[in-house]
Amino acid sequence: MGIQLGMPSIGSPPSAAGSGCATGSTADDAAGSHAGASEANGSAAAAGVRAADGLLDRYGRRATDMRLSLTDKCNLRCTYCMPAEGLDWLAKDKVLSGAEIVRLVRIGVDELGVRELRLTGGEPLVRADLVDIVAGIRSNHPDLPISMTTNGLGLDKKAQALKDAGLTRINVSLDSLHPDTFAQLTRRPFLPRVLAGVEEAARVGLGLIKINAVLMRGINDVESPDLLEWAVSHGFELRFIEQMPLDADHGWTRDGMISAAEIRGWLERDFILTPDPRQRDGAPAERWEVRRRSAPDVVAGIVGIIASVTEPFCADCRRTRITAEGKVRSCLFSHEETDLLELLRTPGSGDAEVAARWQDAMWGKPKAHGMDHTGLGDADYVQPDRTMSAIGG
Repeated sequence: MGIQLGMPSIGSPPSAAGSGCATGSTADDAAGSHAGASEANGSAAAAGVRAADGLLDRYGRRATDMRLSLTDKCNLRCTYCMPAEGLDWLAKDKVLSGAEIVRLVRIGVDELGVRELRLTGGEPLVRADLVDIVAGIRSNHPDLPISMTTNGLGLDKKAQALKDAGLTRINVSLDSLHPDTFAQLTRRPFLPRVLAGVEEAARVGLGLIKINAVLMRGINDVESPDLLEWAVSHGFELRFIEQMPLDADHGWTRDGMISAAEIRGWLERDFILTPDPRQRDGAPAERWEVRRRSAPDVVAGIVGIIASVTEPFCADCRRTRITAEGKVRSCLFSHEETDLLELLRTPGSGDAEVAARWQDAMWGKPKAHGMDHTGLGDADYVQPDRTMSAIGG
């Protein structure tokens, strides 16, 4: 009898059986961070998960989309992410090295079925060895889609080098096109520099450029139609993201956030939105074709809305996250992490051991929102200690 690998509704765990299971260190993590998911839920190997089964969890989901944070540092102080004074940054020796990053990606792709990579932060562009990291990954994986989420500061100087190194495309976080509003949200007056980075990325052909925007009530919410018009006019795909309870100031409230339904309502004043006929295929954004009301027969572009709070998509989540210090977060809202860096730096530990520990971490993935049910903002939801910058998007 084999493991049921389909995409069931998030409920019953898959049947577990089989032999030749992956094995590795699951009980003696010196830092203690490995104990949570694996010990509470049993190891993947004990459940019958083989190395070839990849990053499978108890609910039949298989992670193939790897989000890898290169740093916790950032040169903006966005109000929904960081406190004004910033955070205590990790020491350099606590962060994955370039060689360790390349190795982890190789293990993920060659051993565990990872099919897409997103480099995140913090802000990836602050790493001096970013281009070398991309080139090293590309050398091992000629066909792997490699994207990066960035705030765009400094992108104008590195876009060509990143393109040449093998970066496939970028997502740029941009919440406003108005300098004063941008400065209010990011606590930095850098809008012209961000726009210069986006322009240069488009010029060098860094794939489809996606623009990520978080709307904050009473600050930039009224700008949403203008932001969409700018994006489709330039051939970019805009993605609105519901604000999530991952802010350092813990000021998020369910009533205060702007919902996907509200966003669609604002956009439909100026545009006609119809569902994108393409399959969602595990993507976090629900996509819509955009038509201007002045030209209803012409598709002007695509807009996506990531509704993690009000329209959760946990049942089809395919993401595995690695923090800048090499810890697996099976869910963005997890309270458990599994240390891979300690194993990477242990003499004699092989790729199979790292892969097995990674599998254990993903086997213990919670059903939704770090809990056994969806419910960001519910009475039993507890916000993780880490902010989005420290986790990696």
